[in-house]
Amino acid sequence: MSLTGKDLRGITVATVLPFDETGAIDWEGYAAVLDHCAKPETTDCVFVNGHAGEATALTEAERDEVIRTTRDHIGKDRLLLAGVVPTGYPEAVRQAEAAREAGADVAVIFPPEALGGGNASTRAPVAFMEKLARELAMPMSVFQFPIASGFGYSTEALAEIAQIPEIVAIKEGSATMLAYDENRRAVKAAAPDVAILPSNFHWFFSQLALGGDGILSGLASLTPGLLAELWQASEAQDLARMRAVNDRLYPVVRAIYGPAPVVDMHTRMKDGLRMMGIIKCATPRLPLLPQPGAIVEGLRAALIQAEVL
Repeated sequence: MSLTGKDLRGITVATVLPFDETGAIDWEGYAAVLDHCAKPETTDCVFVNGHAGEATALTEAERDEVIRTTRDHIGKDRLLLAGVVPTGYPEAVRQAEAAREAGADVAVIFPPEALGGGNASTRAPVAFMEKLARELAMPMSVFQFPIASGFGYSTEALAEIAQIPEIVAIKEGSATMLAYDENRRAVKAAAPDVAILPSNFHWFFSQLALGGDGILSGLASLTPGLLAELWQASEAQDLARMRAVNDRLYPVVRAIYGPAPVVDMHTRMKDGLRMMGIIKCATPRLPLLPQPGAIVEGLRAALIQAEVL
């Protein structure tokens, strides 16, 4: 499939994956999640096997089945992105090839372990992505980590990676507004057709106000309508409407992303989906744990305040 960044504009949902009480994938519940969050009227692209989908807790066979099931559910014409979460180069190739075989259109490449500890700021990630692009010859997206994690690529590295022909998008999660804006400007100057997909969850409004090609977020699994409204208002350059939607989003954002540890954000999204009657069980797979009652009830109040529950 021939893709450009323009094809990825809009809302990309990073899908959460429900399990049953035994820890097995709840496929019926997952179909209900897709019915809720992947409707064409709110959502442009679907991203599976990322953090939201607990990809590192899945077997290879389960990751492939998630892709196949999603493709069957959304149809052949909707764009499907799949996470590639490798420890090193051989695994990146293997995961990406398996994702393509299962039906993914774009491989979203997470930084491998060796790029931590300051290596993400060298030319190492550029060389890694260049070699991967040559071998795979398929559309790819970069998963940009928070700078403070040690795995976030430097602005210079991102701009160089963006010029690789197979790169169609950057999932921008640098976690500071300054880094986001610097990266966005540098990438657009170097490769205008590469999509910048904001995913810094504390400030959806601010990112779109600065500029971006959409939103990529697990929160779209829970509140796809609100994120779609925010994006549409941004496209219309309607600041008043953006502020109004953001005011509704604010309590949900704080309830999902505010409590520590933030890694539990996607479990909280599943708690919300359970409250809405979309899934039956919100329990994640280890090493993630169910959420305390106070956090769950805080989320319930936030969803009511946002008028989605």
